[in-house]
Amino acid sequence: MRAHAGDVLRFTGRTVGTPEHHATVVEVLGQNGEPPYRVRYDDGHETEIYPGPGCVIETRPPHEAPPGTPSREER
Repeated sequence: MRAHAGDVLRFTGRTVGTPEHHATVVEVLGQNGEPPYRVRYDDGHETEIYPGPGCVIETRPPHEAPPGTPSREER
């Protein structure tokens, strides 16, 4: 799994009735886009994660990254 700042991680519910949730990658802490990632959830909560098998990366073009997120060229 490889992600960049600004990408969105989509976590699917593992049980019936568990809603899907999303987090935006704020910083990639591993090498070459590998985990761990610092992510921000919609409520503003930030944490460091190692995504599991129920996670999908939605790559966002650099112009859609959240404000204040370094572009891929700046890293």
